[in-house]
Amino acid sequence: MISEAVIKRLPRYYRHIKHLADSGVDKVSSNKIATVLNITASQVRQDLCNFGGFGQQGYGYDVVKLKNELAVILGLDKEYDMIIVGAGNIGRALTGYKGFRDDGFYVKALFDIDPRCSSINGIKVYNMGDMKQYLADNHTDIAIIATQKDSAQSVADELISAGVKSIWNFAPVEIEVPDGVIVENISMSESLYVLSYRAKNNN
Repeated sequence: MISEAVIKRLPRYYRHIKHLADSGVDKVSSNKIATVLNITASQVRQDLCNFGGFGQQGYGYDVVKLKNELAVILGLDKEYDMIIVGAGNIGRALTGYKGFRDDGFYVKALFDIDPRCSSINGIKVYNMGDMKQYLADNHTDIAIIATQKDSAQSVADELISAGVKSIWNFAPVEIEVPDGVIVENISMSESLYVLSYRAKNNN
């Protein structure tokens, strides 16, 4: 069983190694990875050994190979169709994020209780009342909730009843899901609170 702490470090490894690969770097040591990510070299080696280990003693890691291996581990060797529920500031911003498509995540539709326009950043906007039928007609790997907190749980329930198994929740509330459904709750306020704490204690 891979620990949650290791799983949360994997995207940091991938982002850094991808940057190195894009910059033309051929190999990198665990020490150099550790310095950039502010962890220990032994932690880097231990984390990667959970998945078989990809380096050689005295040589380090082949950057392109490690990037590709991490992509497979993170499921980034596939493409994912996504929808966004909520056309407020967060929902609109997410439709315009180019990084999704670069990593194989494609926003196919946007839903809102009161659509003010037919499309946003090239993504068609549907009325919430059309969501159930859309999900029945279109395969959807991930649903993003960007609604107000009062409606987030009911939206999640509707998505789950329509067969959605993965939810990325930006609403400022923890949503409850049954076994077999994965949810990642994103709290921008919590991250800001951590930054505030560190700033206060950075003496």
